[in-house]
Amino acid sequence: MAFGLAMLVVFLAVITTAAVVDGFVPPSHVQSIDPTKVSETPPFDHPGLRKVADGAYEAYYVARIFSFTPSDIEVPVGSRVTFYVTSADVEHGFSIPATGVNTMVTPGWVSEVSHTFRDRGTYLLVCNEYCGSGHQLMAAKVEVK
Repeated sequence: MAFGLAMLVVFLAVITTAAVVDGFVPPSHVQSIDPTKVSETPPFDHPGLRKVADGAYEAYYVARIFSFTPSDIEVPVGSRVTFYVTSADVEHGFSIPATGVNTMVTPGWVSEVSHTFRDRGTYLLVCNEYCGSGHQLMAAKVEVK
C-alpha cells in the first residue's frame, strides 16, 4: 500500500512539473461565435494573416468541409503566430505536424494556439479529425521564409 501511494505521489509530481515547464494551463478565456454567421462576424469575415507587432502575427482561419480559409499564409522565420480557428459546419482538427500546433475546431467556439516558427520551410496544416468523405483533401500551408 505504501509503495502504491508513493508511486501515485511521484506520478502526480512528474505530471505537475511537466505541465508547469511546458506551460500547460486549462483554458481560461473561451471565445464563442455563432457558426451560422461566421462569414459575417469579424475578423472571420476576412480570414487571413495580420501583423500585430515585430515578429508577432495573428492568423484567422475558418474550417469548412473540406478546406481551410486561407489556404496559404507566409511568415518570416522567427515569427510567433497565434492561430484563431473556428468551424462553420462540423467538428474539424487543426494540426501542423512537428510543431506542437494541434487543436480541435468545434462549431460555435474559437480555438487558439500559438507557435514560433524558428526554421524555414513549408509546413503542412491538416485536419486531423474525420469530417467527411473529402477529409483527406483538407489541408493548407504555412510558408516560413
